[in-house]
Amino acid sequence: MDFQPLKYRFVKATAQVNDASTLLLLHGTGGDETDLLPLGQSFGPEVNLLSVRGNVLENGMPRFFRRLAMGVFDEKDVRFRTRELVHFLAEVAGQLGFNPAKVVALGYSNGANIAGAVLMLHPECLAGAILLRPMQPLNGSDFGTGRPVPVLMLSGATDGTVDPAATRAYQDLLAANQLVVTHQQLPAGHSLTREDLAIALAWFNANF
Repeated sequence: MDFQPLKYRFVKATAQVNDASTLLLLHGTGGDETDLLPLGQSFGPEVNLLSVRGNVLENGMPRFFRRLAMGVFDEKDVRFRTRELVHFLAEVAGQLGFNPAKVVALGYSNGANIAGAVLMLHPECLAGAILLRPMQPLNGSDFGTGRPVPVLMLSGATDGTVDPAATRAYQDLLAANQLVVTHQQLPAGHSLTREDLAIALAWFNANF
């Protein structure tokens, strides 16, 4: 199967910054390339925003990869869609004028899961990642060569869609493969809160 074009919105940094970082915004199920732009704009005018829409539809709702059931992912499709996203980033970096070595993923739910798949299969493609309400997208045996990429994971204590034990195992897997993982569990469900944004901003400013 050939890679399909990805719909996206790009907002160039408005501040005069040499070699700005680019936030790769990856929506949750049913979202699109506009969903996370307001959140991304909170990171300030020094950051490029590249917001992407997933190419998979589930009952008319965009996603980044197929699932077989709730919480059960089609791993063959995860791998293909991950390569598709990595190919897209390499292709548009020159066209849009951002440094591909300074891309930081910010993904929510399904978007966090495709970002995690990039970390597992192509860690060289991300300078860092913010994973909001993530689940492990692939078996540990599929992990690629790790590198010390900083990763922030934010989970919700009352999130009914994500098993806390699975989140801890995912954190341990990333850390075992050299990624520098910070994980916080917030008093929240699957939806995002102001605390998510505050922690993500502080982490981003400390690392980039």
